[in-house]
Amino acid sequence: MKKKFFKKAAVLAIAGAMAVTSLTACGGSKDEGGKEGDSNSLTMAWWGNQVRNERTQQALDAYKEESGVTVSGQFYQWGDYWSKMATSAAGKKMPDVIQMDMSYIKQYVDKGQLLDLTPYIEDGTLDTTNISEDVVNMGKVGEGIYGIASGTSASCMFYNKTLLDELGITIEDNMTLDEFIDISKQVYEETGYRSNLYHYGLYMEMYARANDIQATDKLGGDSADDYLPYFETLETGIKEGWQISPSQAADTDSVEEDPMVYGSNPDNMTWCTINGSAQLTAYQTAAPEGTEIALTTIPTSDPQKSNYVKPAMYFSVSADTANPEEAVKLLNYLTNSEDAYNILLAERGVPASTAISEAIMDKLSPAEQENANFVNNVIAPNSSPMPPFAVEGSTEAQDLLRKLEEKVKYGEYTAQQAADEYFTEANKMLQGE
Repeated sequence: MKKKFFKKAAVLAIAGAMAVTSLTACGGSKDEGGKEGDSNSLTMAWWGNQVRNERTQQALDAYKEESGVTVSGQFYQWGDYWSKMATSAAGKKMPDVIQMDMSYIKQYVDKGQLLDLTPYIEDGTLDTTNISEDVVNMGKVGEGIYGIASGTSASCMFYNKTLLDELGITIEDNMTLDEFIDISKQVYEETGYRSNLYHYGLYMEMYARANDIQATDKLGGDSADDYLPYFETLETGIKEGWQISPSQAADTDSVEEDPMVYGSNPDNMTWCTINGSAQLTAYQTAAPEGTEIALTTIPTSDPQKSNYVKPAMYFSVSADTANPEEAVKLLNYLTNSEDAYNILLAERGVPASTAISEAIMDKLSPAEQENANFVNNVIAPNSSPMPPFAVEGSTEAQDLLRKLEEKVKYGEYTAQQAADEYFTEANKMLQGE
């Protein structure tokens, strides 16, 4: 069978588009936005690609026309963004409105760096009438609401449907890990394509949820034995050939360098990978003409426990803002304005407001509509509550996990060695030792 692979040129185009890291309108002097009490001037910061950058700035320009408030945008890539926010927060000079992630929100709340939105929800400044209680509570930390979801998303598995159709293989949602492994072996034996289940440490969350060992201020479970099957499946997949190894392809967190869409040698390609469902457009864009990329649930031993709907990201207000009410009004616009979403569409996930989601559905691309259907009709009906927010030390623990996965992939560690080190060292990191 002729193997299909993704064009490097398409990927390089995406990488080039994402290389832009700031707006020309963002001068260093605007970092403090409304700190002097100017109610007609705010700052807002976000991370993302150039599409998000352009759409967000257009929406902010429309907001100025509507409200008279000028919002200076600050745009960064993911890694640069959090370094900048940490520096700004330490100097109490954070932008008035910031894009926030669930892996960081608790840390910012614990340090008193975000504004509690509860009073503004109660008095109607931030209208949540068309947002479900579950979605509103996605931003709840302790007794306060510190972020409003920009939209909803879910973790998923992307796969090359064209390739699997040629093999006569049909992927069903909510498949178990055993079913996935059987399919992976068949695909590898018949085509040489491998799976990328263990991608950037992302699979651990699904495994931990399925086995009731989610991390809080420490790893769940009683011992390293609770994590041994996780590393054993990886070890077996490498030995049997169906899980791709680092020597065969890059293992990164970015779509443009994902082995599913990057590289010229089809022997080094994968037929599936895991990521966030909102990335469907990026994967489809990177695929060559005639290749269909589809999405499904991530296979685990217990799909219902593993599946959950999550905020694609949040909009939060800095505790440093001199204009909290104006900042919250901007959040309300970014949450409830149909004019804003005619520009933003579903770039930040399925809109949190059901009224907005319905209003713009016909304007979404086929991929965005597919993502919305996946989140609302596949994940939501067969899922469990969101996991606890990440605590300080979680980033270091996740970095450790990735390094241990690499060692197992290269054969430098056995599954037992990886499980032992992960349980011991990650617990120290989560407990601040």
